[in-house]
Amino acid sequence: MSNQTRIGDSILEASHLLKNGELVAIPTETVYGLAANGLNSEACTEIFKVKNRPFFDPLILHIGNKDDLNALVNEIPEHYIPLINKFWPGPLTLVFNKSEIVPDIVCSGGNTVAIRMPSHPLTLKLLKSIDFPLAAPSANPFKYVSPTNPVHVKDQLNGKISYILDGGDCEVGLESTIVKSDDGILTILRVGGISVESLMEFNPNIRLSIKPQDNPIAPGQLEHHYSPHCKLEIINNTAELFDSYDAIISVIPLKLPIDMNLRHKIILLSKSGDLSEAAQNLFKELRNIDIHGYSNVGILLGPEEGLGRAINDRLTRAASSKV
Repeated sequence: MSNQTRIGDSILEASHLLKNGELVAIPTETVYGLAANGLNSEACTEIFKVKNRPFFDPLILHIGNKDDLNALVNEIPEHYIPLINKFWPGPLTLVFNKSEIVPDIVCSGGNTVAIRMPSHPLTLKLLKSIDFPLAAPSANPFKYVSPTNPVHVKDQLNGKISYILDGGDCEVGLESTIVKSDDGILTILRVGGISVESLMEFNPNIRLSIKPQDNPIAPGQLEHHYSPHCKLEIINNTAELFDSYDAIISVIPLKLPIDMNLRHKIILLSKSGDLSEAAQNLFKELRNIDIHGYSNVGILLGPEEGLGRAINDRLTRAASSKV
């Protein structure tokens, strides 16, 4: 591998590197992933090393065709069928009982594997050009902010991987929603690019279980994640508290007194209050906090509905250990 990581749009080059056990950053509609041959234990081990990711935090496998599931899982729960038909390809990850060909390291030694079919056209073409799934967590150092464009990846992983497949900016900007089935009961383990409301249209009894886990069965369940280097704190929409911070992140526009003169920067994820736009801007603005050198940032959460749940989840986890 060269000392410099290259950025390009060659599926042929990306597939060649992956077939030879190397890591490639790939675009998805959610965030950029750090991909390896998901059936190659040694290649998957390199993912953990490059990210400095603990081996107890499992990976997600990405597939290019729904039929690829048959070799990777023992069975497809009946309750998954309508979700697969509706949301694949897309930002939905499903947890299955794994088959023997899935390496233990992908599942952190467990008997389940998380799988999704991304909708980014470039990565779908890549997946259809190879005969193995791609294990691909976010392409960033563990616990730091997820990357949503190729420059973000290169800023943090330059020289550690050979190639970044350039698919432009990510459309969704939040990781996938993760769902598990237990005897026909569906549980959301991570909120993400598919809203709880959208899933409930197909199963009104779906449960939400997103509390932090010390022994996760899927990614995104740890208490502290997605965080810049500064101090972050969740605050109420109280103007008297604002001057305690260098900057304020707000998911949607603030309702402040017209004559209020703020001494710091207000970072709006969406000036119009659009939660899709806020999701797209979330990780970019968290990165910008470090670029601007802020040391103490307050967070105003958004509405707990639609994509707002996933945005609030990421912001809460980012602030969890900032004391």
